[in-house]
Amino acid sequence: MTTDNINADNCFVCGKKNEAGLKINFRMENNVCLGEYYGLQSHVGFGNIIHGGIIYTLLDDAMANWFYLQGAIGYTAKASIRYRSQMLVGDSGLITAQLVSKRSKVLSMKSSLSLFESKTVIAECEGTFMLSSSDSMALVSEKLS
Repeated sequence: MTTDNINADNCFVCGKKNEAGLKINFRMENNVCLGEYYGLQSHVGFGNIIHGGIIYTLLDDAMANWFYLQGAIGYTAKASIRYRSQMLVGDSGLITAQLVSKRSKVLSMKSSLSLFESKTVIAECEGTFMLSSSDSMALVSEKLS
């Protein structure tokens, strides 16, 4: 199975048709998945601070998009996040995700969110992902050769 058979238009993070979604436009550059996020009032946990769950969701989806944009399908098996600073409404940040290692159908990934202006790291995430088929692993392996 490849992404040709999967419609992600309703994904909360990157889906273009999800009215309540974040609509992040992920792209690949130099083997790194990149996206941009602008903190909105509707994304706060309290006060003017962006909810940590929104930040985790951005980082998890960036890691998944690293292989999705290359034609592979997979799922989060495990993830951990380290928050380093707060993000406020009106802040803009760069989301990055990249492969750390691969073993069979298991990918170890890392991602981060940093503010554009100050370069302050907001959060870093590490995740383990299971690719859903050998076709997916073959696609990812070809990209890494």
